[in-house]
Amino acid sequence: METRSGQKRAVEYLYPPIDPFDQRIIDVMPLEDGGKVGTGHRVYVEQCGNPAGIPVIVLHGGPGGGCSPAMRRYFDPAVYRIVLFDQRGCGRSRPHASVTDNTTWHLVEDIETIRRTLGIEQWIAFGGSWGATLALVYAITHPDRVQRLILRGVFLMTKTELDWFYGGGAGAFFPDHWHRFAQAIPEAERHDLISAYHRRLFCGNLMEETRYARLWANWENALASIHNDGPMGESPADYARAFSRLENYYFQNNGFLPSDGWILDNRHRISHIPCTIVQGRYDMVCPPISAWKLAHGWASCDLRLIGMAGHALSEPGISEALVRVMDSLRP
Repeated sequence: METRSGQKRAVEYLYPPIDPFDQRIIDVMPLEDGGKVGTGHRVYVEQCGNPAGIPVIVLHGGPGGGCSPAMRRYFDPAVYRIVLFDQRGCGRSRPHASVTDNTTWHLVEDIETIRRTLGIEQWIAFGGSWGATLALVYAITHPDRVQRLILRGVFLMTKTELDWFYGGGAGAFFPDHWHRFAQAIPEAERHDLISAYHRRLFCGNLMEETRYARLWANWENALASIHNDGPMGESPADYARAFSRLENYYFQNNGFLPSDGWILDNRHRISHIPCTIVQGRYDMVCPPISAWKLAHGWASCDLRLIGMAGHALSEPGISEALVRVMDSLRP
């Protein structure tokens, strides 16, 4: 189904701002790896809306993007118990920008720790971009804990997707932005920009790491919205460094998944779970082919392609569709 949005701003489709009724820091133990246990992470968690409502876990993008107050506003606060958390190393979680004991599987275990701590049996998993990836991996790993999946801007963490965004595919549509992103790396290293940026984002020089973190973050931000085609701005230093280090680290390690195409190969484990995908037709960060592959042959999956919309959660058509989906699930 293709939807066309009007001229309203995204914020006009959202519920009014709300404050959390619960905020806490949870100490999460790292998974054991070869008998070695790290120092652990402290993860920020908040709850909003109705404490007795339908639980929904909100999974932010990146990796490394962190939560924002706007993410609380896609849900009727009288109906939903909205749980948000900053994933390891970003937002209000600590240690900041740390990749130690920070993998997809640590995050999956963190979600389970949060669920058990809050006394929730089942919940809706709501995630976009990397948040959609994490929602799918979590559901495949714990299919009995996911009541429903609501996904936006599907990313399957495959080599094809990474090659598209960091190998020149998206750059063919945005040559000016691509030039700024790629030319910061010596020509001899441009055949593998993820690795080239990795060396600089983890060089140990804070100023150098921040410089390349801003370039990395700005490349993605420039392509996120179909409504913004101006020059790239500068991301705040602390945010850019955490976002870029974490995202690059995960991509350098192929999301820590056992094999390329692992999510699609294991989709049968969640075929019984109802799923709705809201996907921008002109998403340049996570092209719609991934959403189509995920939905194709999944009887309980509803793919909604949104006309004149890109990748960002803040796209008017994306926000409108997500609010409508969550409203439709109210009792």
